[in-house]
Amino acid sequence: MKYSLAPMEGITGYTYRRAFESCFGPMDQYYTPFLSPNSARSFMKREQKEVEPAHNADLPVVPQLLTRNAEDFLWASERLAEYGYKEVNLNLGCPSGTVAAKGKGSGFLSFPEELDLFLEKVFRESPLPVSIKTRIGRNADEEFPRLLAIYRKYPISLLIVHPRIQKDFYKVPPRREPFRLAMQDSPFPVCYNGDIFCREDYEELMSEFPDLDMVMLGRGILVNPGLLRELRGGAPAAKAELREFHERLLDGYVEEFRGDRNLLYRMKELWTYFRYSFEEPERCRRLVRKAGNLAEYRAAVNEIFHMETVRPTGGFSFGK
Repeated sequence: MKYSLAPMEGITGYTYRRAFESCFGPMDQYYTPFLSPNSARSFMKREQKEVEPAHNADLPVVPQLLTRNAEDFLWASERLAEYGYKEVNLNLGCPSGTVAAKGKGSGFLSFPEELDLFLEKVFRESPLPVSIKTRIGRNADEEFPRLLAIYRKYPISLLIVHPRIQKDFYKVPPRREPFRLAMQDSPFPVCYNGDIFCREDYEELMSEFPDLDMVMLGRGILVNPGLLRELRGGAPAAKAELREFHERLLDGYVEEFRGDRNLLYRMKELWTYFRYSFEEPERCRRLVRKAGNLAEYRAAVNEIFHMETVRPTGGFSFGK
């Protein structure tokens, strides 16, 4: 089985990837939070930092692009090829309402004819192999067969399927039947993404799809950084290991950001998920939320790791 880390905007950037790899890797593939190429033909400062080769040295990183303009996609692919990347990923899965309203991410799925023309040009001219991360439709499951027929016209290096529609966001269980359709007689490798929070979730998935050999992990890793090791048959992460990971990540953000504001924003966003590693997640949330500067944040985290018990991972459901 191969495992990849899902792109999570504002969380799984290069600092997170490096901290995770040093504590709980190796991960077979990391996908960057999406880059948005545009007619200016330049990456934003944040995006440039994300794909800077030195920031991803020795990590198997695939940049992800969010656009519905083929020329912009091709420009970015050429630039990324110059940086030494070996593959690029197209985001057709972002469920954000503002993104979808612009016809990007999962919003692009509402325009199959335009998507087909986009892919025809991209696969004809891209200097890099192209993988796709997709939802199964914008409004209904019934959209997926047509989308899948379009995908199968092109030499996609990997199709990553998050089997929800855009309007689901993450509120309903993934739909397994559309994913089964993607697996049937696929001309390219297929990867599953969605709601793997513990080994039991993984084993249930594998019992249904025994031929599956690629899984993308997202929120499950943010909740429990030791999940990858558990899926490979290893022991759950101990509290000391979670603390070491946290400290490496925090040190990385101290180096990355000037001042406390952005650093605290990133760490508090992480605790939206990471708090569920502990028996009293709401207490963790309250402690972290109150922190107004780095010193207060460190004090809150010290209290959490001193007082809290690590939550067992078996049978875990996000947010419960």
